[in-house]
Amino acid sequence: MALRLRQVVLVAPELGPALEEVRDGLGIEPCYHDPGVAEFGLENVLFPVGHQFLEIVAPVQDGTTAGRMLERRRGAGGYMLMVQCDDLDRRRGRLAGLGVRTVWQGDLRDIRGTHLHPKDIGGAIVSMDETTDWDEWRWAGPAWRDHVRTDVVTGVTGVTVGATDPTVMAARWSEVLDAPLADATTVLLDDATIRFAPDTGRGDGVDAFDVVSADPDRAGTTIELCGTRFTFV
Repeated sequence: MALRLRQVVLVAPELGPALEEVRDGLGIEPCYHDPGVAEFGLENVLFPVGHQFLEIVAPVQDGTTAGRMLERRRGAGGYMLMVQCDDLDRRRGRLAGLGVRTVWQGDLRDIRGTHLHPKDIGGAIVSMDETTDWDEWRWAGPAWRDHVRTDVVTGVTGVTVGATDPTVMAARWSEVLDAPLADATTVLLDDATIRFAPDTGRGDGVDAFDVVSADPDRAGTTIELCGTRFTFV
């Protein structure tokens, strides 16, 4: 039952400035603009970060979930996490019994995904996805490997989610993702940790990421991009 962090998503009021900020801050290169996100009233850009991905979304119409997130948290920040599994049917089968609603589901020939209702898990939209080829990722476009840049960062190994009650939210995520707890506030994936910390004043939501630095001397430093802390490890 493999479960890894494959994509992290930020939300911003405007795509262009956020793209430039993240590109320059992390030394990564855009690989794809997915026209499919228009279904959600959004525009986006994706960047490969090693074998993982960072996406930025921005609303282009009123009444979107992303727009409401911007209002609730008073600006740009973390929005969504996407985990890749190899047993999606089993995981889908557990959701109703756990009281988790599905807000979107798509089954394509090479990838299948399920978005969980954020009110039923807390903190963020979570997507569980399964691919026919473990190394591929349709959402990042057909040529993402041509845009991999690892001069500054090589991967994402940690997520920090702000919560009114970190212990309760950690237990809920552990239950829904069927992933173990390392301690009362940390959920373990195969390649990353999801930590739950006290709300910093913006309300429940994704506050920070740990990224692997290509330069060991930079480890321990933190920058803020698109309303989110990035700590080099």
